[in-house]
Parts: sequence; structure tokens; C-alpha cells
Amino acid sequence: MLTHRQLADVIRVLSIDSVQQARSGHPGMVMGMADIAEVLWRDFLQHNPKNPHWANRDRFVLSNGHGSMLLYSLLHLSGYDVNLEELKNFRQLESKTPGHPEYGDTPGVETTTGPLGQGIANAVGMALAEKILAAQFNRSDFNVIDHFTYAFLGDGCLMEGISHEACSLAGTWKLGKLIAFWDDNKISIDGDVRGWFTDDTAERFSAYNWHVIRDVDGHDHEAVKKAIAEARGVTDKPSIICCKTIIGYGSPNKSGKESSHGEPLGEEEIKLVRQELAWHYEPFNIPQEYYQAWDATSNGEEREQEWNDLFLCYAKQFPELADQLARRLAGDFPDDFSTELTNFVAAQMTANEGKATRKSSLKCIEFLNKHLPELIGGAADLAGSNCTKGKDSEVISVDDFSGNYIHYGVREFGMAAIMNGLAIHGGFIPYGGTYLVFSDYARNALRMSALMQQRVIYILTHDSIGLGEDGPTHQPIEQLSSLRLMPNMTVWRPADAVETAVAWQAALEKNMGPTSLCLTRQGVPDIANEKIKLENIKRGAYVLRDCSQQAELILIATGSEVSISCAAAEILTAKGYQVRVVSMPSTNVFDQQSETYQQSVLPNAVTKRIAIEAGSTDFWYKYVGLSGKVIGMHSFGKSAPYQDLFKYFNFTAEHIVDVALQILNKS
Repeated sequence: MLTHRQLADVIRVLSIDSVQQARSGHPGMVMGMADIAEVLWRDFLQHNPKNPHWANRDRFVLSNGHGSMLLYSLLHLSGYDVNLEELKNFRQLESKTPGHPEYGDTPGVETTTGPLGQGIANAVGMALAEKILAAQFNRSDFNVIDHFTYAFLGDGCLMEGISHEACSLAGTWKLGKLIAFWDDNKISIDGDVRGWFTDDTAERFSAYNWHVIRDVDGHDHEAVKKAIAEARGVTDKPSIICCKTIIGYGSPNKSGKESSHGEPLGEEEIKLVRQELAWHYEPFNIPQEYYQAWDATSNGEEREQEWNDLFLCYAKQFPELADQLARRLAGDFPDDFSTELTNFVAAQMTANEGKATRKSSLKCIEFLNKHLPELIGGAADLAGSNCTKGKDSEVISVDDFSGNYIHYGVREFGMAAIMNGLAIHGGFIPYGGTYLVFSDYARNALRMSALMQQRVIYILTHDSIGLGEDGPTHQPIEQLSSLRLMPNMTVWRPADAVETAVAWQAALEKNMGPTSLCLTRQGVPDIANEKIKLENIKRGAYVLRDCSQQAELILIATGSEVSISCAAAEILTAKGYQVRVVSMPSTNVFDQQSETYQQSVLPNAVTKRIAIEAGSTDFWYKYVGLSGKVIGMHSFGKSAPYQDLFKYFNFTAEHIVDVALQILNKS
């Protein structure tokens, strides 16, 4: 009968052989955490390799994602659709085994990890999702949502500030079904971390209100098993198991050293590892008895069937709840929701409220709260400023998880990564707010939303120098262009209530990627009218104001600068010029339109163009051409009332007219 050490060793050899074949990778962490993984996956993890999307599975997150071969080996051995050829193709083009785990590429990978610290933050989001869904749907004798979230993390994850943001919240929320394993091996890329990481991690997590299990021998099966059982028994706190491990365990010359961290061990050292582990098989030659011992398919199918039987009984007793839960987990909208949303958007045509787009967004949120129970909001301590909390929003607290609004505190990065975890878990459409300029704090989590194509909505208010007196530290300049350049990220900068409602509708209907809604602090006039087709606004850009003959000049604007551009067009028209005004709330969406539609809005024949946006200018030359003009920001802003700033930085109808006349009067 195979021992626990032998069952862990098969992970080690599969991993070092795959890394060696790829000529790149990170074997050390895998060799160090293999024993812990063997205990967790074989003795505790609730999962079904034949259905990686089973709703009530335990979630496993490899936050120290550079050790991806650990996860791939576990998936392969357990029976997931990750065959031996995929392990041989580790880090190769189009394989299921990329260098870091990627959500959607590999069955069983719960989230994309590698940027350290984000995995544990995603895990907090998943554990939070479990707790909220349980509060909303579980009933006496029917715990249809009842699973754990496990996360492996290393010293690097704990050094990243996001780990503080997310783990602090996990303790505040008492997420008792979140269990983290700290790989305490004292080694990172640069060597012994005691030169730069001397935190008392156990005390730190104790201060977060975590249950801390200290000094567990990560190479002792029984010690690890006992620790996991203890952690699972603590229901009012998340747990962290502090595992003492040796990086590169089993390597005679590289164990305990940074040389095993981020490069192949080398052929000669691998031979020595095989001798050390008494592994007598050639690379990728795994005896059948190992597969039999690791295979989790039969047990997994049995566990899922038990849950299916429970859910059938639940559905008979609580049919409406069962239907709603199934719908939400499938990512479908409620019946008639799309029609109701379309009607709401159309009604904004006659609203004539002339307010800040952040307040128009709040109106959308208050409508959605009544019709879309999976919508879950929040803000990084800016609920009032971001206008993210509606009058019917119900705050989630440690005493009541049945609500739909989260106070994240001043934690932009943690908020974004937790929202990714909520979205990945399923059952939620998360949105969260901060100032546009502080999207920089959350930047890498926004990028991960885009990389994983998750439906996460970012409410980014105070979108220009128009925020006024708070000054250049709070006034975004380059952020709009930067976000527009991110693949899969859709950016909307609406000009009024109608465009804001359209942007919200588009964000909800986009189920394969995140959306950033960039909204004004200051009031803006309504610009849309019943002559404008909503379908054209949905296309990202449309002709807002046209002329009676062939246009001589096109003004392209977004957000609060649209109304200023319309005023300039009125002046130019009075002077006898033919001027078209194009509102372009989403460049990303417009770029996806047919060439025919793009030409109908921006015909090639009209080469005289001006783009107007209170942000950096370089992005706009793709629309105006090198001979066109861009009225934008070439510096940081200043502190003053926004009306003064718009005059100071030349965002006025008069200045637009002056620039237009220069272009129009050129021979």
C-alpha cells in the first residue's frame, strides 16, 4: 500500500519533470507544499473532477501561482481533463498548463493567479460569496450552499499589501469557511526573506481576528491533517495554518535554497532527487496504483449526487428560491428583466434632470436593486461620493449576510480583487466604487477582471479636473486612456442621464468582461433627445448634433465636455459653418462596430476634426488623425472650483471655436 509520502512524491516528480522539459518554471514551492496538498486533496477536498463547475464544490486557490505545476499535477492525478500530454506541454503555446494558472484555460482552475496576493484576495471573495448565498438561500435542514474555500499562499503573497486589505476584511466578516495555508519556507527569489520579511505573521493574523494554527510541520501528514480538522471546526473565524516547509524538498543540493525557486533543477539534480525519493520510474511514467490512489472521480460523483438529491428536495419545498438560485448560478437574468431594463433606459429620455452622472448612476442602481437580486454593490469608503449605495441597499454585516451592499473601507485593491472572487464564484454581479484616479491603486485587479473576462462593474467617479477643489492628487489625467487600452475592459464616460443608463445596460449585458463607468462629480445638462436612437448610443458613439449639409468639421467629445462642444457648434453654425457633434461615450464599443456604421458617424471625407476630453490627449489622434486637433490635458490639474478650472485649461465653447476656425480657415 502506498504511503502518504509516496503519494506526495508523485506530485514532486511530475512537477520537476514538467519544469525541466519546459526549461522554465518554479519547482521549489511544489516540492515544499506537496505533502500539504496530498492531505488536503485526498482527505478533505469536496470536488468532482467530472464536473469542475459543480456549484457546491470546495474552492481551491493557489495564490502563490508560480507553483502552478502543483495544481496541474493535482488535477491530472485526481481525474480532471488534464492529461499527461498537457503536463509534458507545460508552458507551451495553447496548452492547458500555462506558466501560471489561468481561469478558463484549465478545468479545475478556480482563478487566475500569479500576481502575488491576489489569489488570497479572490479566495476571500469566494468565501464571502458562499456566506452571502448561504444566508440568502439556505433553510432549516437544507444547507444547499455549504462549502469551504482553501488557499495556498507564500511569503510573497503576505508581503504584498493586498493581503492585508483582504485578510483584514475576512477577519472582520468572520469567514469561518476560509482556510489558508502559509508556506513558511523563508525563501523568495532574492534569497532568505529574513533580511526583508520579519513580520510576526501569526500575531498579524491573530490581530485580524483569524484562527491561527502555528508551527505545523508541512511534511508531516498527521500534523497537517490534524491542523485542517481543527481549522474546519472553527466556524466563527477564518483560519491560517502556518506550515513549516523546506523549499525544494527532496533535492540534495537545492533544497532550502533560492536556486530551487524559479528555474529547473537540471538533469543531474533530478537524478539525485529520484534517488533521494526512491522514485525508480522514468519521466512521466506513473504506475497505475498511484492513479488509483489519487482518483477522486467516484467519490466526487457520489458527493455531487448527494447534493443533487438534497437540492431536489429543497426545490419541492422552496421552488421559488430554488429557481432563483439556479438562475443566478447560471448567470441568467430574471424573466422580463431585459424588457424592464430597456423600458427604464428609454424613460431617461424625458427625465430632464440635468445632474451629475454619478447621481444618474445612483438612479440606475436603485432601479436595479428592485429587479436584480444578484447585483451586489460596494465602495472603498466612498459610498456617498461615488453614489453607489441606494436608498434600498441593505448593508452586509457580520451579523447579517443577507444584504446586497458591502462597505470595503479604504481598500481599493482589495475591493477589486474580492469582487473578482465574488464574480468567479457565481451567483453575483458585483460593482464597486472609488474615484477614477484611485483606480490606479486597484489597477492590477482590474487587469485580472479583464484577463479572466469577469462581469465586474467599476464605478469610477470624479472623472476629470471637473471634481474641482481637491486638486491634482484627485484629478485623473491619464487614467481614461489607460483603461481604454486594457484588453476586454469596456470604458464608458457618459455625458448625461440617458448615456449613463445605456452604459449600465451595456455593462450588465456584457457577460464576458468588466466595465468601467467613469462619471462626473459636477452636474451636467441633458443632451440626448427623443430624435436620437438608443441603439446608436449603445454603439459607443453617435451623431448627437448634425448639420443641414455635408459637414465641414466634426467635434468628438465625451462626458462633461459634450455639452460644451454642442455650445461651440451652435456658435460655429451661426457663423455659417457646417458642424457635426459626435458623442463618444465608449471608444471600445465604437471600435467594435461595423465599418459601415463607423463611417456613418465619422466619414473619411470629413478630415477636419477636433476631439475634446478633459484627459490626456494622445489617445484621440486615432480618431482625428495627425492633422486633427485634440483639446485635452497636457499637465496635471490644479485646485480650484471646477468652473475656474475649465476656463483655465481651455475647456470652453469659445476656445473650441477658436481652434475650429484655425482648422476651417486653413487652405
